[in-house]
Amino acid sequence: MSTPSPTSSSHASSGPPRRALVAGAVGNFIEWYEFGVYGYFATIIAANFFTPGGGSEAEGLIATYASFALAFFFRPVGAALFGRLGDRIGRRPTLITVLLMMTAATTLIGVLPTYATVGALAPWLLTLLRILQGLSAGGEFGGAVAVMTEFAPPGRRGFYGAWQSFTVALGLLAGAGVAAILATLLTETALHDWGWRLPFLLTLPMGAVALWLRLKLDETPSFVRESADSSAGSAEDGPAVPPASAPAGETVKAILLGAGRLMGWSAAGYTFLVVMPSYLQSVLNASFQQALVATVLANAGFAASILPAGRLSDRVGRRAVMLTGAVVIAALSLPLLNLLQDPGSSSVLRGVAVFLAGGAVGMLAGPGPAMLSEMFPTSVRYTGLGLAYALSNAVFSGCAGLIITELVERTGDADVPGYYAAATCAVSVLALWTLRGDDHLRPLRGSAAPTKTEESPKCV
Repeated sequence: MSTPSPTSSSHASSGPPRRALVAGAVGNFIEWYEFGVYGYFATIIAANFFTPGGGSEAEGLIATYASFALAFFFRPVGAALFGRLGDRIGRRPTLITVLLMMTAATTLIGVLPTYATVGALAPWLLTLLRILQGLSAGGEFGGAVAVMTEFAPPGRRGFYGAWQSFTVALGLLAGAGVAAILATLLTETALHDWGWRLPFLLTLPMGAVALWLRLKLDETPSFVRESADSSAGSAEDGPAVPPASAPAGETVKAILLGAGRLMGWSAAGYTFLVVMPSYLQSVLNASFQQALVATVLANAGFAASILPAGRLSDRVGRRAVMLTGAVVIAALSLPLLNLLQDPGSSSVLRGVAVFLAGGAVGMLAGPGPAMLSEMFPTSVRYTGLGLAYALSNAVFSGCAGLIITELVERTGDADVPGYYAAATCAVSVLALWTLRGDDHLRPLRGSAAPTKTEESPKCV
């Protein structure tokens, strides 16, 4: 099967790209809204589910982040399970399934009984729902990015893929905004007793809207083309056979390399965009409101840079933009934290610093989805890019809160978050260095087995 040329109009004619963009993005928005809310209310969740009878704040946070990390470790399972389905039966039905699972699990957290009501069963029920969220989130990314990039017009994959990351920012901002509003309107007692449930319950109407949009979604042109070619081959050759897949070794290599390219984004993103509120409260003694304001500013910087970074990567390449972001974070993470720790620094200066930190993470997140999509052929794209992203997030995002909180508690070193973000971005620089400068100019890979006349780019 030959891949379409960069000037082909099949993307535009096979389905409405803008509808695909919205339908692909909306589920991702809900996923990250929920994950943001869980992070922002970590101290309250810890008190209600993990340390109701006392215990130190650090112990409660560690237990809460352990549940947080567990959900992330089920993401690769979800990516493999739903990715396989998405590469076999289609992107559309699989994305509808994961959306229903995520919406149900998140809404149920909002009505979950606490430790005070059902005792030790409460944290286990919470953990079970987090596992379901992890499975569905693992299946969300690969499908959403496949839909966005496979529908993208020529020369705009970076921009279309960047909308996946942009909805991450919007979801985190929405979660932070809802948390900030509740913290302002409710008393501390009301917030701890029942107010924390409201953000989770809001997922239900959002999920209904997302479901409606996805039901109207067409299947992607790349998958339709792959299925048609497979059916034609089956008719000629006899019994039906599945579409050709990339060699397993090649796919595994690409998945691991993709995870390495994303590890800085995963670690720095969660350090500065999600873990920051609890860090500021527990280590720097900031108030809940002050911590949320800082996090909103960081997420605003993140959101502001994502789409420009994705668009820029369509012009100059994924490699140049992502390398710049990784180098900036590696160099400036410690100075940023030292600025936040300095009691003499002004609020304005701190706000600008966290805004710029979020912007640097956005330079990785903008081109990242398109970069991953370009690494895999159609027959394994949903699975491959979903697993690369899920593995990176499981290790470097899901564990961020647990690692940082535990190390700060044990060492007393308030610079741990800076070390963590800088080290992971330094490793990402090495992995990103292997990117070709012209990947953004090549068509997405179609068949996993190119013909002799077709020179398809390698998986890495």
